[in-house]
Amino acid sequence: MMKTDYSIYSDRGSRAVNEDRADCAFCKERACFVLCDGLGGHGMGDVAAEITVSALKQFFSECSSIGEFAANAAEYAQAAVKQAQERDNRLKNMRTTAVVLCMEGRRGIAIHIGDSRLYRFRGGRMLSRTRDHSLPQILFMSGEIEEHEIRFHPDRNRLLRAIGDDAELLRPERTEFDIAPGDAFLLCSDGFWELITEPQMEQLLQQSTGAEQWLSAMAEVVCRNGNPAKMDNNTAICVTVEE
Repeated sequence: MMKTDYSIYSDRGSRAVNEDRADCAFCKERACFVLCDGLGGHGMGDVAAEITVSALKQFFSECSSIGEFAANAAEYAQAAVKQAQERDNRLKNMRTTAVVLCMEGRRGIAIHIGDSRLYRFRGGRMLSRTRDHSLPQILFMSGEIEEHEIRFHPDRNRLLRAIGDDAELLRPERTEFDIAPGDAFLLCSDGFWELITEPQMEQLLQQSTGAEQWLSAMAEVVCRNGNPAKMDNNTAICVTVEE
């Protein structure tokens, strides 16, 4: 695995509970970064996020390659959440988004469900981001709104897929890509990406000397742009690949 630098940040904002979770796992020449945003509107979102992160870390350690992991990760996490729902009726409505970055050599795979995002950067510029599984994303793709309108659309919290939903609504999305020295990645919840633009991400990346400095600078922007009285949980993981 190419040498990487990473940093993890999470803040509950003005909410009573932080329902976001983020962590990482390493196994031999492989790395896995996981971020989940529990859906508080459904109840016990923090539990769903915690279960999903723990399950994915465990499953990653059991797999022999990131290809094997990516092919079955969402279903593994779904089973763990469903088992918890069956054991405790109080958890029956818990849901969570998930975005995962796994790396092995020059190969990378992203898995995501919901509106937590993975951004990819090369040469200080954004290459791509995951597509949200949300109503505003559909409206953008159909040409009804501009992409920048997704951030503050009144229906931005209407998700179409989440872990903990019925099986037919799971439908994880997987993306495979190459990794090169100097690449950078940002995994983040909607409470983070709603308050910082892609050009700001790029500018701060270009000015940073590593993952921690880049993430710290972005977190300052998020905090400055948010409403202190209505601040959502905001969580992010930055990963940079050394030149």
